[in-house]
Amino acid sequence: MAPQRFHEQFEQIQRSMPDVPLAMGPDDSAEFIYEKGYVLVRDGEDARVVEDTVRAHFTADPDLVQDHVRRAGPRTNRSGITRIQVGDPGAGDRGGDPTVAHALRALRETEGRAGRRLVSRNHLVGITGGVNSCPGDEPAPAAPADGTNPTAAEGAHDPDSAVGVLVIDTGLTHDYRSFPLLAHTEGDFQVQECDDQGVLRQYVGHGTFIAGLVAAVAPNTDITVRNTLQDAGAILESEFGEKLFEAVDAGGWPDILSLSAGTSNGRTDGLLGVDAFMRELRDQRTLLVAAAGNNGSATPFWPAAYADLPDYQDVVLSVGALRGDGEFGACFSNHGGWVKAYAPGERLTSAFTGFDGPVPYVYQHSTYDTCRYGFGYACTCLSPRHTGVLSESGDTAEPDQVTFEGYARWSGTSFATPLVAGMIAAHMSAQAERDPRVARYKMLAANSGYAEVRGAHVPALRPPTWRPVSVTPPAPRS
Repeated sequence: MAPQRFHEQFEQIQRSMPDVPLAMGPDDSAEFIYEKGYVLVRDGEDARVVEDTVRAHFTADPDLVQDHVRRAGPRTNRSGITRIQVGDPGAGDRGGDPTVAHALRALRETEGRAGRRLVSRNHLVGITGGVNSCPGDEPAPAAPADGTNPTAAEGAHDPDSAVGVLVIDTGLTHDYRSFPLLAHTEGDFQVQECDDQGVLRQYVGHGTFIAGLVAAVAPNTDITVRNTLQDAGAILESEFGEKLFEAVDAGGWPDILSLSAGTSNGRTDGLLGVDAFMRELRDQRTLLVAAAGNNGSATPFWPAAYADLPDYQDVVLSVGALRGDGEFGACFSNHGGWVKAYAPGERLTSAFTGFDGPVPYVYQHSTYDTCRYGFGYACTCLSPRHTGVLSESGDTAEPDQVTFEGYARWSGTSFATPLVAGMIAAHMSAQAERDPRVARYKMLAANSGYAEVRGAHVPALRPPTWRPVSVTPPAPRS
């Protein structure tokens, strides 16, 4: 993990969520981001136990102040969790929150006796996991004449048999209907696409890009995109479960739920904030296809890592990313036994924005002289030099700017995920299979593709209309 990239992503999100003080954790190790001053607990009796235990612990310690300890969220809600304030969220810096750490330690013995988790940090769930943002030149404009990658598969849309795909993301750009493949896509628009200077905000177009990938791979789909992640692609864990419930309440449980967001939390038992949603999902027929994250790590990334828990192996399919040639794992992709399939995730091309007129975008990321994960190929880290507005804030030059005219090129497990969602949907249509969980297993069983990821032989799902790109060692930098 590159600390520089972690700090940049932190700054982007904090600017987008100025009223929510955030900290890095644990101990500035660049693993996740969480809310300062608060912990997350199940509502009901657990909340009472946690509040009382933390208050008693803080009262007994002369170096701690118990004055801030109080219930800060609703006593009951559908997501089954509530927030408890344990300290002053404005105190300290972004390097961590000692009061939250003390509150977690105060519950260790109680949790041990209960045999289950009672409390957690309130993690930030994000498109990039809150840690590793996109390469320095992405999203990058792509020439409309070159078409999408993958290109549109053959097939027609049939409203009576179309597979329902729900995309939880940033919402749709205002001109998305100008892209013919999205004729059967609906949902929420991005709340604010551009800043006061008319420049695209961070992660605008992400949801449109993903919908375009699903539609290209699986034409017989009805796609709905929700703008759940409109704050720089992120949302607090305490709000995420409720928003997921709202999304399925609005349109019903879909066949496939495509989610290109999550977080690590240093644990192997999931996220407290989505526990109620995951339990209800288990009782539905919906298949959750979730991105494994972009941290180049084997640490479980949630909700994708639910695919490795016994109660959810039929419910969740976790997806990692292959590099441009489709033969090996992309350097940024999370990996490990909890990642169940891999699909192309580098330099894909899909619908973005600017169909009805050019839209500018300012590069907001840094670039690296070498791959930050130690890979020797021309990965997405090794981008053309740009004047970034974050990593080079001391530079007097104007930030580089590009314009979009419809298409973009983008990389990440964010985009490997909808390819797999689309392939499952296409399999359902081709085989007249109405159960997405059954279709997932049948498709994987029929799949003969494999790739190598960090020395492991893994299932590789490559859409028939996807075109690999050559991978060559990077040229020496002057």
